[in-house]
Amino acid sequence: MEPVDTTRAEENIDPQDWHAMRHLSHRMVDDMLDYLQGIREHPVWHPIPQADKDFLIQPLPLEPQPVEEVYAEFLEHILPNPMGNIHPRFWGWVIGTGSPTGVMAEMLAATMNPNMGGADHIANYVEKQVIEWLREIVGLPEGTSGLLVSGGSVANLVGLAVARSAKAGFDVRKEGLQCSNHCLTVYASVEAHSCIKKGVELLGIGSQSLRLIPVNDAYQIDLEALQIAVQADRAEGRQPIMVVGNAGTVNTGAIDDLRALADFCQREDLWFHVDGAIGGVAGSSPTLKLLFAGMERADSVAIDLHKWMYMPYEIGCAFVRDPQLHRNAFAETPEYLAHADRGLAGGTLWFSELGIQLSRGFRALKAWMMIKEQGVHKYGRMMEQNVAQVRYLTERVDREPELERIAPVQLNIVCFRYNPGGKDEESLNELNKELLIRLHESGVAVPSYTTLKGKYALRVANTNQRSRLEDFDILVDEILRLGRLLTQEMKAA
Repeated sequence: MEPVDTTRAEENIDPQDWHAMRHLSHRMVDDMLDYLQGIREHPVWHPIPQADKDFLIQPLPLEPQPVEEVYAEFLEHILPNPMGNIHPRFWGWVIGTGSPTGVMAEMLAATMNPNMGGADHIANYVEKQVIEWLREIVGLPEGTSGLLVSGGSVANLVGLAVARSAKAGFDVRKEGLQCSNHCLTVYASVEAHSCIKKGVELLGIGSQSLRLIPVNDAYQIDLEALQIAVQADRAEGRQPIMVVGNAGTVNTGAIDDLRALADFCQREDLWFHVDGAIGGVAGSSPTLKLLFAGMERADSVAIDLHKWMYMPYEIGCAFVRDPQLHRNAFAETPEYLAHADRGLAGGTLWFSELGIQLSRGFRALKAWMMIKEQGVHKYGRMMEQNVAQVRYLTERVDREPELERIAPVQLNIVCFRYNPGGKDEESLNELNKELLIRLHESGVAVPSYTTLKGKYALRVANTNQRSRLEDFDILVDEILRLGRLLTQEMKAA
């Protein structure tokens, strides 16, 4: 081994000029707050110019570049090309808007930069506090275990994993499924989020063992069909282990009869999991909470905070009613993670034992700051406001002869289409697909889409804290304008 060259200058990546960095940082904060404050004046979205795409095809940087230049490139090529979800007229998929306090909290969290896997440091106690607040919002009992995760997909995966471990009837972590004679089956409605299918595949249960149950006219899981499916699987020697209920489906916002599902799972000795990525936090509103009665009886619940609590990406939470079952599904403590009675390796909060991540960022700080800043009652009012805005849009759609609503509205999602009359389903689908693309390209508004019973729908999902009633009038007016224009073009073609 070569001897260490002690004459070589040692380096770090902190600024060489802290004064200049401070000045640039202040400018960054001012620029971003100005951007947020004036976001309404920007288009929601526009196609990315080819020049900006080309700019991002660069060789690996081998030598330093002044950070002022890097920031200038961000302002020129990156900031002007957003997804658009911070805009007041973005209602695509189910994507939240963030907030200025959330932006600052991310900076503070990155400054502290803790690893939230475990050990005795204050950030873990912040996460514990946030989980307790969220548990109270959801309505789960004291003592429920929780873990902040990246979002609903991972939160649902945690619930699936614990259910598999708890209901398999053998040590699935040790033996694995390939050596088992058990054929585990999971049940969810056809409206369940795709992450449920991904989850059963990742856990080795297999998508062939995911039973997607039909829905009724309100897009809720058909309880009779669920009963028949469970009985049939048991008769064939399969082992049903869990049912997934929807607290707001991604397509229509439908809410399953969670009370009935809780009764069913209790009667059939099945794990009851609720995907509450959309509506799980609606307990902030006493009015909306009534729609989700039964969720508090779940064995596990997944929620998202970057949706209807308007927090910056990414943050979700997984809850498991039985803390020991939660830990049993994930805990692994090698010597280098052994807990101590004292020192930094002490403490009881080891979140690495409750999920798949060891290295975890300080997600909890933005939640802690934003919940304290706004208060749960205001969050409840904001959710009620979003629902009222969607009802306003629904009433406007129902009044317009050229617009057709194609699904019931239960929560904060409405699905409709432009229908001038006289066209078959295939033509209507093509018309509305092109209409949506042109609506996006116009920069006026961004809803997304879905297909319901063969009908292509424009889909507005409102988890936007910046939307006003006037924005929905702008949306309808632009859809009518584009629809009439496209109808004329189709006639002329």
